[in-house]
Amino acid sequence: MTPPHSDHERWFAEEVQPHDASLRSYVRGAFPTVRDVEDVVQESYLRIWRARLERPINTTKSFLFQIARHLAIDFVRRERISPLRSLPDSVVETVCDDRRPGVAEAVCTHDELAWLARALDALPARCREVMILRQIEGVSQKEIAVRLGLSELTVQTHVVQGLRRLEAYFSRQGLGPTQR
Repeated sequence: MTPPHSDHERWFAEEVQPHDASLRSYVRGAFPTVRDVEDVVQESYLRIWRARLERPINTTKSFLFQIARHLAIDFVRRERISPLRSLPDSVVETVCDDRRPGVAEAVCTHDELAWLARALDALPARCREVMILRQIEGVSQKEIAVRLGLSELTVQTHVVQGLRRLEAYFSRQGLGPTQR
C-alpha cells in the first residue's frame, strides 16, 4: 500500500536525505573509478523512492547504501566493458541524431538484459534451466518435461517458483514492475 504523499516526502526528508554526505563519501571512497558520483547518488534516491512506494523499508540507510553499491558496481563494470574516450564531433552527432531511433532503446535493452541475466544466475540450476527454456526460448512445458526427464507438474512448479524468485530478486534490487 502506498503511503500518503506527504508521509512519503517526510520519510524521504527524515530517513534518506540525512545520509547524503556519507553516501557521496562512501561512493567516492569505495569506487574511486566512478566518474559521476552524482549519477549514482541520484539513481539511488530514485530507486529507494520507488521501492518505498511499493512497501515499507525497515533499514533505510542500509538499503540506500546497498542500492548505491550495486549501481556503482554496474558503473564500474560498464566502464571496463566500454570506457568512454574522446570522440570526434561527427561521431557524437551521429549517435545523438534524433533521426536515428533506437540508440536509447538499445542502451535500455542492454541494461535490462544485464539485470535479467543476474536475476537468472541467482536461481537454482534446475529452476534456471526450466525458466530459460520456458520463458526465453518459448519451449512448451510438455517438451521441457521430456527433454529434462521431469513431470509436467514439476516443470510447472519450477516456472512458478522461478517467477516468484525473479520478482523477489527485482524487488530486493529496488526494481518494481514499472522499472523493469
